[in-house]
Amino acid sequence: MNTGGTGESANGLGSAGSSSSSRRTRSRLLAVAAVAGALAVLAVVIVVLPGLVVDRDLGGAQVSAAQRLAAVNNVRTTLVQAVGGAVVLFGAYATWRQLRVNQEGLNATREGQVTDRFSRAVDQLGSENTDVRIGGLYALWRTAEHSERDREAIVSIKAAYLRTHLPWPPHGDAPAADVSVNAVAPLETRVPDAQVALTGLGVLCEHRRPDWLNVSLTDLRRADCDGLWLHHVNFDGACLEAGSLYRANLTRASFIGATLRHAQLGTAVLHGTRCVEADLRGAQLIRADLAGADLTDADLREANLRKARCRGAAFARADLRLADLRGTDLGDADLTGARLDGAVASRLTRWPGDFDPEQAGVLLADDPGPSEPSLPRPAAALEGEVPQLRSM
Repeated sequence: MNTGGTGESANGLGSAGSSSSSRRTRSRLLAVAAVAGALAVLAVVIVVLPGLVVDRDLGGAQVSAAQRLAAVNNVRTTLVQAVGGAVVLFGAYATWRQLRVNQEGLNATREGQVTDRFSRAVDQLGSENTDVRIGGLYALWRTAEHSERDREAIVSIKAAYLRTHLPWPPHGDAPAADVSVNAVAPLETRVPDAQVALTGLGVLCEHRRPDWLNVSLTDLRRADCDGLWLHHVNFDGACLEAGSLYRANLTRASFIGATLRHAQLGTAVLHGTRCVEADLRGAQLIRADLAGADLTDADLREANLRKARCRGAAFARADLRLADLRGTDLGDADLTGARLDGAVASRLTRWPGDFDPEQAGVLLADDPGPSEPSLPRPAAALEGEVPQLRSM
């Protein structure tokens, strides 16, 4: 039985080998036939065709043998040049085609490598080791910089990472919601991987399509967002208490019901930003651009809006008691129902045309002038203590 089986296997292998050998033989024969055909055609074109062309052109006229030979050679030279040009063109096309095939293969290989790096980086985000998660976040960041097609997905992953790792109100080992922010460590110390995700998000958003990105209900106390692009980002219900957003681009971002107490927003751009019912007590908005922002029902007690640009902003029913409005541009702003008792303004403060600041309880004071520092402290101040609010 075994002998028969072995014989059948051998016969099978022999048949396969014979079939392969036959295919190779046929391929060689076809190649030889193709070369022979090409040489035959070339011989006809160079040897036979020139004479036929000359005889046709002469139309039976009598010429000497030397003249006929010269005419045949001229035709032959022209045909040889034409054949040579065709060969050159064919070679150029073949080279272009091969380069295109090679480029497509290279692109496929690159896409495969990007996909592999993307998958490995996402897997790293689930690690229990903080360093491994940080490595995964940086790997995603780098992938997004080299693959525009994956950028939107990576931005969404980073936003989801913040929502799942930093929920607000906090739970687990995170500082309680009612603890003093002075007892809360900076985000880069408390949750370093979350700070990396936030920074990467703010950098990648600079070249992102203006679609809504959800980072709502997140614990971003003492986060460092200096200079980041966080436009069209949803921070509704989030806590950014004592966060540093100096020079951040927050155009059309949403902070509805968010906590921004003592946040550093100096020179930040908040065009059309929604801060409805937001807690901005003690926030530093020095020289911020709030044109068209909606701060309806916002709590701005003790906020520093010195020299901020607030044209067209809505402060309806906002609480601006004890706020610093010296040099603030409130032209065309909506102050309907706003509370301004004890707010401080200067002669450089601009008000809506029909608004009476004195009747609203605004106090007049000297403008701070250029000698007084008008910009907030750098991000290193995140480790400093914030003053106790008088309006608690």
